Amino acid sequence: MKTFSLFASASILLLACSVLSSPSVSAAETNEAGRPNVIVIMSDDQGVGDYGFMGNPLIRTPSLDQMRTQSGYLSRFYVSNVCAPTRASLMTGRYNYRTRCIDTYVGRAMMDPDEVTLAERLSEAGYQTGIFGKWHLGDNYPMRPMDQGFDESLIHRGGGIGQPSDPIGAEGKYTDPTLFHNGDEVAMEGYCTDIFFDAAIDFARKQTESGKPFFSYIATNAPHGPFDDVPNELYEEYKQVDFSPILVNDLPAKRRSAEFDKLARISAMITNIDENVGKLFASLDKLGIRENTIVLYLNDNGPNSRRFVGNMRGNKTQVDDGGIRSPLLFHWPAKIDASDTTDVMLAHIDLMPTLLDACGVAVPESPALDGKSFLPLLTGEMDDSQWETRSIAFQTHRGNVPQKFHHFAMHEHPWKLVHPSGFGKERFEGEPKLELYNLEEDPKQQNDLADKHPEIVQRLKEAYSKWFDDVSSTRPDNYAPPRIVIGTEHEPQTVLTRQDWRHSSGRPWAKNSTGFWLLDAPEEKRYEIELILTDKDHRGGTATLHLNDETHTFDVAPGERRGHFLEATIPAGPHTLSVTLSDSISAGVHQVFLTTRD
Repeated sequence: MKTFSLFASASILLLACSVLSSPSVSAAETNEAGRPNVIVIMSDDQGVGDYGFMGNPLIRTPSLDQMRTQSGYLSRFYVSNVCAPTRASLMTGRYNYRTRCIDTYVGRAMMDPDEVTLAERLSEAGYQTGIFGKWHLGDNYPMRPMDQGFDESLIHRGGGIGQPSDPIGAEGKYTDPTLFHNGDEVAMEGYCTDIFFDAAIDFARKQTESGKPFFSYIATNAPHGPFDDVPNELYEEYKQVDFSPILVNDLPAKRRSAEFDKLARISAMITNIDENVGKLFASLDKLGIRENTIVLYLNDNGPNSRRFVGNMRGNKTQVDDGGIRSPLLFHWPAKIDASDTTDVMLAHIDLMPTLLDACGVAVPESPALDGKSFLPLLTGEMDDSQWETRSIAFQTHRGNVPQKFHHFAMHEHPWKLVHPSGFGKERFEGEPKLELYNLEEDPKQQNDLADKHPEIVQRLKEAYSKWFDDVSSTRPDNYAPPRIVIGTEHEPQTVLTRQDWRHSSGRPWAKNSTGFWLLDAPEEKRYEIELILTDKDHRGGTATLHLNDETHTFDVAPGERRGHFLEATIPAGPHTLSVTLSDSISAGVHQVFLTTRD
């Protein structure tokens, strides 16, 4: 394992009032083509109300509050209700149901490698591209960010640190994590959010010195759980806070203490992000590139607890507005003033065409984008009243194949048609119980108008049906999961984790669950196969490797997670691979390492 320490952490904390000063201008303000640099910052599970400028009285975000005073602002911006779908839409400008990314785990957060990403388009146009943080669209070739247009990649695997995709021996480490730098496992020093921002700042410096425009995607893992490893000094400060004003429901005394502690940890993670935003702006000023650098800030879904969401209702996983709204700050001093705001309904699918527009890169005819550039709304070339009214759909729930009318919202401002049937189940029974709200008059969705306006319900229902049929027929076998490609020079060792297996039995990710991986081998090769068990205290037993219709059975010694090897030849073609352990119960392994021997 390599040791890869980018920066000392002593200089991490800066005061927002000093770092978000007026931008300095120098000869470095424009690269050789005069094109803007682009930085997209997206936090993970930070809700729409977790900002001072959104009215939160307790969570400190001074850098973002000042960024708001110096940036264009989209006040009616939508994302998906969970993270991977938002990321697929942001990266492609297309609804995530077109991309095969339909959930967050068990093989359904992998994006089809044929999708064309924002990074690929900008790279083709001469931009240097980097990702720092969370990808969550596939951990293996050909779905990794380094396969999808990013020149520089420093990421964690899966949907977050602390999940079954963590590197062995570094599970759940936000501090001194083991990450993946351009595909190599590397031990880092520092807190994960600080590491990601430091790497992005270094990337910006290198590209500025070389005179090349750059696209940097900073996707923090914070404030996603687990919450045991958070910035300690900030946590100690927030432990003294009474969080009663931002709780959605009044909790009994025996639960308030635990909830307050959780909110203290989340708040510490959010304020740490804010401090890093301040540090980033300070670096842009020092490099003299702030004037012509676009910096966007948004969150990927609603908050990861029932807490303040302004004048809305809902939280993460829900399709009510509190679960699918984000402020979007658009900082570009060269073109956009702080007074440039829009109330037009916009969404994650609009970011790719907007940024391509800003960078002077033509939007491709194929594959067709669902989004539309909103840049004219911020530059003053178009008034809000000139924007054509359109419908935008949001739907995500657990399961292998989306069900029509299940857990969806159809928006045509001011109207919202919603069926909040529950994220956690694959299907609902019976007829959908549709609700209709006028968000202009009733943003908290307290007055269901479905019975009063059946004609609007019918119109939006038909629009939704047309949308669902369209996105579901994007490609043959539209919702089939992508396959992991093994045995290539791009990834000589493939690590298979429970993040991307297809679940078979038990509770997903539980110790006794089972699953299988869908693989594709371009050519026949011999592999060393190492099994990683769920814990080192297992009692041993028999391991059975299933490769299509073939089985390989061998004994597993008790007491060790690693060191369980066999060799097998895997022929060319598509394959289904699984490994089950049998002692007193049958369970799947934790991870499988496939290393080519030829």
